[in-house]
Amino acid sequence: MALTFRRLAESLRTSMFPTDADRELQRWYRDGGDEALRYNYDLSESALVLDAGGYKGQFASDIYSRFNCRILIFEPVEAFATQIKNRFRRNAKIEVIAKALGSSRRKEAIALCNDGSSTWKSGPRTEDIYFEDVALVFSERKITNIDLLKVNIEGGEYELLQRLLETDLIKQVKNIQVQFHRVAQDSERRMEQIRKDLSTTHTPIYQYRFVWENWRLSDA
Repeated sequence: MALTFRRLAESLRTSMFPTDADRELQRWYRDGGDEALRYNYDLSESALVLDAGGYKGQFASDIYSRFNCRILIFEPVEAFATQIKNRFRRNAKIEVIAKALGSSRRKEAIALCNDGSSTWKSGPRTEDIYFEDVALVFSERKITNIDLLKVNIEGGEYELLQRLLETDLIKQVKNIQVQFHRVAQDSERRMEQIRKDLSTTHTPIYQYRFVWENWRLSDA
């Protein structure tokens, strides 16, 4: 009952007193949301998709069902990574790495909160996770082209994209689908700087502020 009341109260608030964030989310849904935008790619069976923040593997499942392409999933939370591995255990084209992508190899604590689990949050339940330097991943796996990089990592997107930009590896990524998050006072400034830097190599295909956006390599 309490949950139903909270949902009703939130629904009334967003309809009567919407914030800028509410309006942007509403615009996303009006324009078709996930179905119209997040899966609208021209991928071949040989395409490589890198999924940063796999959670339970639904995005990977939806992409694979459409394109039968190769998918590399990075999911650092042990329970989620195990669940994804079990989900795709008979699919040789989908690989799961139980680590996070970032700018360095290291260990950090993550606050566990389902799909909102983040190293930027605090909470009663935490777990140690391991990061991989995305530049080393490209080098060690001999990756020269990624057709789609999906990033939903609850604040880790700033570090990851900045690392790709500073190493110039960003030019090896055809499409970047990212959800930016407000995790610190300078989140908006960092997002705008990344957007500015991305604009030198990529073109925005759609942008919904702090919801989802996609950037495509300009000469692709």
